[in-house]
Amino acid sequence: MHMQWDSFLAAVQERGEYDTPQEAERSARVVIALLGAHLAGDIRAELAARLPETFAMLLLNPLQAHEPLSPERFIRATAAWIEGATEQTATWDVSAVLSVVADAADEDLMSKVLLQLPPGYDLLFGRPRPSVSQDGV
Repeated sequence: MHMQWDSFLAAVQERGEYDTPQEAERSARVVIALLGAHLAGDIRAELAARLPETFAMLLLNPLQAHEPLSPERFIRATAAWIEGATEQTATWDVSAVLSVVADAADEDLMSKVLLQLPPGYDLLFGRPRPSVSQDGV
C-alpha cells in the first residue's frame, strides 16, 4: 500500500516545518533522488512501491552518485541541490524526508534499506539502531 501524495507531502511539511507544500516537495524531490542512487535492485523497487508515484519515479531514476555517500556527504549533496540551503538546513531537510520515507516502509524493509547504505543513515531516517544504548540521559 503506497502513501498518497498529499499525506506524504503533509508529513514532510510538518516534520520539516516548511511554510508551503512547495518547499516540502522541493526537499523531498532532491533527497529521494539522491537516495535512489544508493539503493539497488529489489530493495529500491520495493521502497518505490510504497511512495507516491512521482517520488517512486525519482527513486527509480535517481541522480547519479559515483560512490555511496556517507551521511555527512549526503547532507552536503542535498545542500548543493537546494537553493539557499546550508548544511544545517539540509540536515533538517534530509531527516524530515527520510523519516517520512521510513514511515511509508515497514521495519523489515527499512532494515534491508539500511543494509545497502553506509553506516549512520539509521539516524537520518529517525530509526536509530537498537545496538546503541538508549538510556543514560
